[in-house]
Amino acid sequence: MEQHDLHELEPAAEWRAGDVADPEAWTVRLGEDDLAELDAALATAKRKSTDPLDLTRHDFPLDALAGKLAGVVDVLLDGRGFARIAALDTERYGDDDLTLLYWGIGLHLGEPWAQNKHGHVLGDVTDQGKSIDDPTVRGNELGGIALDYHTDGSDLVGLLCLRTARTGGLSCVANAVAIHNELVRERPELAAALYEPLPYDTRGEQAAGASSFYCVPAFTEHAERLFVRFIPQYVLASQRHPDAPRLSATTREAMAAVSAMANDPDFNVYMDLQQGEMQFINNYHVLHGRTAYEDDAAHGHKRHLKRLWLATYALTDRPAYFAALGRRSHWEAKRSVSSVPTVQRAPSGSSSAAPSAP
Repeated sequence: MEQHDLHELEPAAEWRAGDVADPEAWTVRLGEDDLAELDAALATAKRKSTDPLDLTRHDFPLDALAGKLAGVVDVLLDGRGFARIAALDTERYGDDDLTLLYWGIGLHLGEPWAQNKHGHVLGDVTDQGKSIDDPTVRGNELGGIALDYHTDGSDLVGLLCLRTARTGGLSCVANAVAIHNELVRERPELAAALYEPLPYDTRGEQAAGASSFYCVPAFTEHAERLFVRFIPQYVLASQRHPDAPRLSATTREAMAAVSAMANDPDFNVYMDLQQGEMQFINNYHVLHGRTAYEDDAAHGHKRHLKRLWLATYALTDRPAYFAALGRRSHWEAKRSVSSVPTVQRAPSGSSSAAPSAP
């Protein structure tokens, strides 16, 4: 995109840290009526099946809460782009029922998409014993280390906390709309570089015979909306493939600028998700990451979240790349549920000690 074509997008979706300093402003509290409605919906769903793959939105009927969830989608698409829903009753339900409740809530927000070559439509984010040096490793498989700001592969991304770490593991989000608009105003040459296609490593999950990288811009304008695809680790990893386009100095500077701004306290907010709490974000407007953490599995503290990638029913017009499920049809053909076991829960009253946000 030429520099003179650049302009700010969706200013109503911009925020700075001071605008979202009060956690209650972005937290949806589930009241007694909501929890009773969820309990009834869970019972209805379980009469059909306990396998999430057998259940649709119609098998998880919600009434008043469905309207509240529609309001969450409005905030995700046209507002701040993130929300916490607090909280499912972890004293009443075990992990399986909590996961089914989360699945049912997710179905009211969007259609689950496969997240990897295994076809996981319900994924696990926990230490799976993988190494950062593994060229096929995915962020949800890595334990302990911090994950820098990035996007995932769907309209909405959801997390349900089943277990906390002993210390650390805060979830962090940064406003990509504000970052885009700031670059357009202050560094248009860097913004322009991010409107050009960037190569992304496929992590070895491409279809048979397909390329080991794909290209898509970090910034895309479509129907007056901003769509963001930004995974700097995968862009840099693409350079191991000799046929991948080489990154220019300007492109590298632009990527570094986005990462630096996302890590600037003025552009981000941290949340300490507790058991039973859910986070949902607009993947096109919000970058997300996490702080480093330490587990203590022997005492019930092994950070473990369930993840959903959702195509929201409310967004009907997307750029070709973001709309084309065909590019990963080999994932969708294997739709399945990840089943990494959780550790036994910590005794009641035992909590993690998360550090303050940087």
